[in-house]
Amino acid sequence: MATHRQINKAGLDLIKQFEGLRTTAYLCPANVPTIGYGSTKGLTRADVGKKKITTAQAETLLRADLVRFEKAVSSLVKVPLTDNQFAALVSWTFNLGEGNLGKSTLLKRINAKAPVAQIEASWMQWVNAGGKRLQGLVNRRAAEMALYKK
Repeated sequence: MATHRQINKAGLDLIKQFEGLRTTAYLCPANVPTIGYGSTKGLTRADVGKKKITTAQAETLLRADLVRFEKAVSSLVKVPLTDNQFAALVSWTFNLGEGNLGKSTLLKRINAKAPVAQIEASWMQWVNAGGKRLQGLVNRRAAEMALYKK
């Protein structure tokens, strides 16, 4: 049985940097109980402020969460990707969801082997939340794109 492709260290470090580590359960801005590097699995509101994990447990949760996004990128992208391109796309998809990737112009351009400038233009459009341009998302997209081009 073939193992699925996994994100590289550069991509994992990028996700950790932008998600941030919280070892005590909290409510994210969308009011979802969250812990570690943005993990929501198996948490309830009762855990908020009470449940604690270690940094190692947070990394284990993140890697488990990433499997879904690694598989989504592997199945949606029909052209070969370098390890850095794959990692950058997994970070993008972890942040924005496989549904957004699946219907994006970004995916169409990658699969069409469009010039990198066109891919970057589509990549950098995903910087809004709640109708507002967020500097944190601008910074994350720029870091992902830098990794994609590396």
